Amino acid sequence: MTENQEKLLKFERIAEKRVSDTLKKIQLIGNLANKNNYDYTDKHVKQIIDSLEYELKVLKNKFAEESTERNLEFKFKK
Repeated sequence: MTENQEKLLKFERIAEKRVSDTLKKIQLIGNLANKNNYDYTDKHVKQIIDSLEYELKVLKNKFAEESTERNLEFKFKK
């Protein structure tokens, strides 16, 4: 097996795990939409969606070989 083949297999293995983990976490965030268990405002929802969309944009840019710094912690703005 060549070095490139090994790198490809490593990428696929790690990417599958990380993407699966991320999809599960996004589903858990979606559970917060249950108004029987949680109370929130449209402002809260917008901030969550904006943060997720921004991080997805950063991800797309990284694969396009553009890099930007970003915040790794989510906090609601007051």
